[in-house]
Amino acid sequence: MSMIISALVIFFLRLIDMSLGTLRLVLVMRGRKGLAGILGFFQALVFVTAIAGVLQDMDNIFNILGYASGFAAGIILGMAIEERLAIGFGHVRIISAEHGAAVAAALRAGGYAATELIGRGREGSVSVINSTVRRRDVKQVQELATAADPDCFVTVDEVRPLRRGFWRN
Repeated sequence: MSMIISALVIFFLRLIDMSLGTLRLVLVMRGRKGLAGILGFFQALVFVTAIAGVLQDMDNIFNILGYASGFAAGIILGMAIEERLAIGFGHVRIISAEHGAAVAAALRAGGYAATELIGRGREGSVSVINSTVRRRDVKQVQELATAADPDCFVTVDEVRPLRRGFWRN
């Protein structure tokens, strides 16, 4: 029974380790050095503890399975946490063949900045509406755009820290 408990402890340590690692990587990519460093410190502590448990009893296959499954589950959990936190900004680009002005107006009415440009697509003129928003607002912006033009094409790019501009409060 203690073999199973040991494997479960290793699983949960690795789950925590990989969740912290996933969040740390996101913070590094977004330029949040201090917080990334703090998470890295705790991630290293948890990792050393988990790997020590595996290496102390290499004959226990449950420890190895706990380590590997905690690794996989930790990645998934870290990604889910990161999606919920929605740290940073997204640049939403909306392409509308016929309703660009309506899409831009809907975004503005929703409190978001919208810059409308004219472009040329395969079928002729299109409107390209750009809006940089907090990541937690990306879904709302997409919903506003598709309500104004159900056939619009929407892409989102990650944006590094910004300076100036119009931000919805």
